Amino acid sequence: MKVIGFAGWSGSGKTTLVEQVIGILSQRGLAVSLVKHAHHTFDIDHQGKDSWRHRHAGCREVLISSGLRWSLMHELRGEDEMSLDDLLGKLSHCDLVLVEGFKRAAIPKIEVHRDAVPEPLLFPDDPNIVAVATDVAVSTTLPCLDINDPQAVADFVVDFAFNRCPAPAPAG
Repeated sequence: MKVIGFAGWSGSGKTTLVEQVIGILSQRGLAVSLVKHAHHTFDIDHQGKDSWRHRHAGCREVLISSGLRWSLMHELRGEDEMSLDDLLGKLSHCDLVLVEGFKRAAIPKIEVHRDAVPEPLLFPDDPNIVAVATDVAVSTTLPCLDINDPQAVADFVVDFAFNRCPAPAPAG
């Protein structure tokens, strides 16, 4: 699997850009998966549903299945949060994994930056950032992509992931 991340501060437009890029890559026939980091408590289940009741009764894992999809919820119950590598290992095979969030992960990342977000740029302190998607001129030798041109960002992702990204080291 090829992996490339999108990192940036809250409000920079990561989710919107990633959503657009996923649509473009999927239309090109690529099998794309996503790992998204949430900084807050989140729930994909709803109070009162059977699966919610089972989880709150103490189940460590609840798998829900239908003719359209399945979902596995795993409660950490005091265990440490899983690493990005461990999470990637949970995914089914695909052509490309996009990672949203995980700002500090040691994976190739596109920094998403908007002029309206006052936080500092990440790339000066992160050697894993390979490009900047932005709406403002940025002084860098990294490729600068127009945040409002998801087609160009998707082109960069494909070129980087399949032509420039080093192959993973052999296991062992």
